[in-house]
Amino acid sequence: MNICENKALFLDRDGVINVDTIDVCRIKNFKFIDEIFEVCCTAQQRDYKIIVVTNQSGVSRGVYTEADVTNLHKYMIQQFAERGIQITDVYVCTSHDDSYEDRKPNPGMLLKAQAKHRINMASSLLIGDKERDILAGINAECGKTILFTSSPCVSTKADVVVRSLLEVLTYL
Repeated sequence: MNICENKALFLDRDGVINVDTIDVCRIKNFKFIDEIFEVCCTAQQRDYKIIVVTNQSGVSRGVYTEADVTNLHKYMIQQFAERGIQITDVYVCTSHDDSYEDRKPNPGMLLKAQAKHRINMASSLLIGDKERDILAGINAECGKTILFTSSPCVSTKADVVVRSLLEVLTYL
């Protein structure tokens, strides 16, 4: 049995799973991006583990608490489950210190997921909406990094730039 037998779809949270407004920490402010459910459903059908990797520096900045983040993630996971989608795991970095190994663009959260879930990084994808997400994917040696943005002109190291999450279906 190969130690790295699983493939993963790594998702940033704010801006990929939900509309990115500043410091989203309450369920009432958490608005899903509709296409995320179709992408995750297809990924699950194609045997991807769905893993969320999110920087939440609002905790260390005193804007909201770890309990706020935990409650929001319970809600998020429940909403996916109601649509038949299993979120394999959620990794959160609450530090605002860019030198911290788990804070994107550093690969710490992805590498922890790799070890825990036996992820083959070369077969995995990361979707992010910021360059720090993309760099985390590159630093963790993900097979493909995908930048989701509405900006018509963007400079990025991502392998692919998409304007709609449904474009991701081509790469799963």
